[in-house]
Amino acid sequence: MKVLLVNMSPHEHGCTYTALSEVKKTLEAEGVHADFFWTGNKPIAGCIGCGSCRKTGRCVFGGDPVTSFIDICDEYDGFVFGSPVHYAAMGGAATCFMDRVFYSAGSRLRGKPGAGVVSARRGGTTAALDQLNKYFYISGMPIPTSQYWPMVHGNRPEEAAQDLEGMQIMRLLGANMAWLLKCIEAGKKAGIECPKPEPRVSTNFIR
Repeated sequence: MKVLLVNMSPHEHGCTYTALSEVKKTLEAEGVHADFFWTGNKPIAGCIGCGSCRKTGRCVFGGDPVTSFIDICDEYDGFVFGSPVHYAAMGGAATCFMDRVFYSAGSRLRGKPGAGVVSARRGGTTAALDQLNKYFYISGMPIPTSQYWPMVHGNRPEEAAQDLEGMQIMRLLGANMAWLLKCIEAGKKAGIECPKPEPRVSTNFIR
């Protein structure tokens, strides 16, 4: 079993990384392999709604972290996406990354557990986390929980590490992710498969 920890902060080893690192320690202690994926600190184009990915399964923009993620996502059984909080929301580059990944490849993540982690100096965490979780809901991804909302507070990595409750939340998130992955694997061995989706029905408000 493998989990990909997606660090969507422009700071590779900042507070978001610190939170994800605590998740990683627990996953590996539970026998689950975990890798980091950093989206970098270069601009990431937003989705332009061209619909090209509906035909090709790939975003029309190539050569950026979105393409790199899609190239490897099939190798992983679960995902933890981490974002800093900017203006009480996910970071702009993180939003662009998630929009394009889930619009072009969300169906490939269906049935795989996905969790979100946010980091902030002080406020805006619940709004950013709500935004992040919606990607998992719309893609049919089970969401591992913890004992509280998965967030850490701090302006620097060493401050985030001093958020003892936040670090404990990250450890339990890792433990719950490992438990859920093992349950899914046991279910597959028993012949229990992920439910097949019905053909999508889209109802517009204006006809």
